[in-house]
Amino acid sequence: MADEIKRRLVHISGTGMPVLYLLDIFSWENLQWFLLIGSSVAAILEVIRLSFGLDWWIYDKLTREYEQDNPAGYALYMFSLTIVVLLLEPRIAIPAMLMLTLGDPISGVLGSDELRAIKRPRVLATMFTICLLV
Repeated sequence: MADEIKRRLVHISGTGMPVLYLLDIFSWENLQWFLLIGSSVAAILEVIRLSFGLDWWIYDKLTREYEQDNPAGYALYMFSLTIVVLLLEPRIAIPAMLMLTLGDPISGVLGSDELRAIKRPRVLATMFTICLLV
């Protein structure tokens, strides 16, 4: 459970990326480049990890068992944020990013007490409420 909380905290830390734009620290173009570079690094690390067996301790802590032979969630997360930033305008992309970086980890923690194919209505309602507030 402790590793799952760490994964969720990493997820939430991604909120810093849209906040850089919202606080006018990064321009939209800067944010796009930042995420492109981050996705490139993630892609390189994943190719090395999956092809040659890169075995850093952080992978043991922050990846799930099924990610051992598949792209890890952190990489898919980076790719998703990058695609959103490249394809959508800020007024749509920023809320979408915040929904992923805040709504998903919170609903994940609420629904992690059991392995269900479908999350309980309380968890879905929480996710909906967070995303609606965003």
